[in-house]
Amino acid sequence: MSSSKQNEIVDRLRRMQTVQDEFSVPDAGTTAPQDKAPAVEAESPTLSNQSLILRPLCLNRLDPTIVLSLSAEELLEQVEQVVDQVATEQRIQLNLREQRRIATELVHDMKGLGPIQPLLDDDSIADIMVNGPNSIFVERSGKTLPSNIRFRDARHLASVCQRIASDVGRRVDESSPMVDARLKDGSRVNIVFPPLALDGPYLSIRKFSRHKISFQQLVSNGSCTPAVAKILEIAARIRLNVVISGGTGSGKTTLLNALSHFIDFGERVITVEDAAELQLQQPHVVRMETRPMSLEGKGEVTQRDLVRNALRMRPDRIIIGEVRGPEAFDMLQAMNTGHDGSMSTVHANTTRDGVTRIESMVQMGNFGLPISAIRSQIVGAVDMIIQVGRHRDGSRRITQVTDVSGVEGDVVVLNDIFRMQFDGEDAEGKLLTSYEVSRIRPSFYEKLIYNQMDGVWNAAFESVSL
Repeated sequence: MSSSKQNEIVDRLRRMQTVQDEFSVPDAGTTAPQDKAPAVEAESPTLSNQSLILRPLCLNRLDPTIVLSLSAEELLEQVEQVVDQVATEQRIQLNLREQRRIATELVHDMKGLGPIQPLLDDDSIADIMVNGPNSIFVERSGKTLPSNIRFRDARHLASVCQRIASDVGRRVDESSPMVDARLKDGSRVNIVFPPLALDGPYLSIRKFSRHKISFQQLVSNGSCTPAVAKILEIAARIRLNVVISGGTGSGKTTLLNALSHFIDFGERVITVEDAAELQLQQPHVVRMETRPMSLEGKGEVTQRDLVRNALRMRPDRIIIGEVRGPEAFDMLQAMNTGHDGSMSTVHANTTRDGVTRIESMVQMGNFGLPISAIRSQIVGAVDMIIQVGRHRDGSRRITQVTDVSGVEGDVVVLNDIFRMQFDGEDAEGKLLTSYEVSRIRPSFYEKLIYNQMDGVWNAAFESVSL
């Protein structure tokens, strides 16, 4: 084992012990996770005081080399023995359940992310939002709910945030109070530190799904109908350039992952992301991720830099995780220069707003292009815009599938192939929906004929129940 690894563990244990000395113990504990690590239950005041005594003493007994070499499950067994020994020496009476809870807390601090580790292990939770040490919310089944999990104090939360940042070679403190990072499992993290965060450090985690979502699952979840799923499968197979539009947490990346399943395995695909979230199955995938500037203000690599470089790497398709700025112009150039089948996402409320958003982002690059030229670029590049949304019943649905038909004057002509309409709700509060269908032939119909998919396309429309 390298000395640097040992030093890392030693530093972590020391930081934990420093925090232990300054705990302000809350009344609430944690909930039980559904998988893996056992939960930490709410402590009684008496047990909380006993835990304060035991934790630093147990940390002193742990060998950093052993901590590093063992898995979380193996370490838990070792720590339970240490807790039992220390409790006996201190004449503190603990039952097996209480010993395991204290041992679990220590293991979560050493190997995981402290009290929120059970939330990370819970596959039913999509987002974790920490608004300070005593205010934690989670999103489950599309609903945002409060959690009774608490950090011991602001320093405990700060220690976890700094560990996340340091694991990806970044730093977060008062001089650099905002950072984007990624956990080892791919989950996306945003951290805001004081003085910008008024109520203690803020931590937002968008969890990386361990399960790959297919269109069959989207249909079974009610995100779309089989006919819409078939239309989108055809769009991916015939290499339409697709932009997925939607709000934060609406399911844009999930849909992009599902669409990517239909990319031919013989194609060279290059992905560009701020934080890697795409789960492509193809063997020939080149993944690239942006890099923020260092504390000295150097070394930044933007999405625009990566998109430009991707064009020199002989891609068949370019997939941009999310277009946020001037790289929108380079995305349009890629789509317009023979890289059919490229895909991206954008933040917007409707497909029409998606077009306007792309226009605005191209103008952010100060290219001096007239708006008419930008709209011509969009029409020439983008074939289809798919709108996704999160609704009040907690579900995420595809609400529009729009053909970018052309330009009339200075107006981009859009044709809603499918448009969702709401028909009420059932007794359980679930929204009832159906799709309005346009019978206008899409502008890319020649591509359907060329790929011999026009018959399948027409059959999908016939299967739609109005």
